[in-house]
Amino acid sequence: MAAYPSSSAQGAREAVALRLRYLRKCAGLTVAELATACGWHHSKTSRIENARTAPSSRDIRNWCRACEAPDEAPDLIAQSLNAETLYNEWRHQVRAGLTKLQESWTQFFADTQLFRIYSSTLVPGLLQTEGYAGALLSTIASFRGYPDGGPEAARARVERSRVIHRPGRRAVIVVEEAALHYRMGDPASTAAQLGYLLTAGALPAVSLGIIPTSVNPRSMWPVETFHVYDDMLVSVELLSAEVNITQPSEIAVYLKAFEQLRAMAVYGTHARSLVLKAIQELDQQ
Repeated sequence: MAAYPSSSAQGAREAVALRLRYLRKCAGLTVAELATACGWHHSKTSRIENARTAPSSRDIRNWCRACEAPDEAPDLIAQSLNAETLYNEWRHQVRAGLTKLQESWTQFFADTQLFRIYSSTLVPGLLQTEGYAGALLSTIASFRGYPDGGPEAARARVERSRVIHRPGRRAVIVVEEAALHYRMGDPASTAAQLGYLLTAGALPAVSLGIIPTSVNPRSMWPVETFHVYDDMLVSVELLSAEVNITQPSEIAVYLKAFEQLRAMAVYGTHARSLVLKAIQELDQQ
């Protein structure tokens, strides 16, 4: 599959169909021979290869087995099962309002034990204060033409984030230093947010790393903001949509990137000094 899933469920199904067709051809099987090996009518093979019929998990396993490529099955099953949810446009997600969008993740957050988050542009939502989150969400609402539910949505976001205080939870968070200098809201809101980072970074369950702008050499370039929930889901934030990745091979790419980004970050006293530097610059402006 491409680096980013298709912007439609049909596109995601087509990616699976193309891969299945490729496996069949590599195995030297005709449509009829593949169908015979799998125990179904040849028309089903054609429907699957043309993305008119979504294959079941069993269909994919049988297909890969017939093509002598059983190792391909797990990734293809993950792609197929999540074709409808891989790419979610924000305009569809906010139909019930920004607050409902925040609340829709509450149970998922509660079920997650390890959060791994990288952000190149903003303080991550898990560590946002109400003022900072409210300013950000109001700005998003204005840009996208939604009703401004920023303050209420911010309260829901902060409430959702309290999960990090529950036993058994861990958050490993890596932020580019530049993100500390982008203002959201008035100076007081930005200052309160930076001050909270000093407190949150000291929580036993939180590992807060900051990648200095001066780090040299970089082993990984700044990339899009992404969240890894346990090892099961990667959520990538784009301007127009949220990409939810469950394919094991793609998750592995993000985990590799996260480890390289994490290795460039500074922690503890060094991280605090970068936050204090941002606060001091704010005071001078």
